[in-house]
Amino acid sequence: MDLQDQLKNLFPEHISKNEEKEAPLKNTIWIQDDPIICKYEKRKGKPITILEGYNGSDADFKALAKELKTKLSVGGTIKNSAILIQGDFRDKIMQILKNKGFKVKRVGG
Repeated sequence: MDLQDQLKNLFPEHISKNEEKEAPLKNTIWIQDDPIICKYEKRKGKPITILEGYNGSDADFKALAKELKTKLSVGGTIKNSAILIQGDFRDKIMQILKNKGFKVKRVGG
């Protein structure tokens, strides 16, 4: 019995770093049937991109917003069941969402 086996006997719930890397990451965001609406507006003279129409859970919605803001390196917020991203990033956001499996509809402009 080597050291790894002894440690597993002492701590059965512990997952080693090697086992974490081997476990595949699941897509935890719920993919919907209706398209997400992506539109562009100017508020107070500043451009923003608005995503509306997501009908999954709030936790998934927040995770999606955080991922978009991280990938684009911009600020944003969630208000009234819509994601507001600072700047005009419609094309990039639509491509990211399509790669994740979402249907996206561009509205305006």
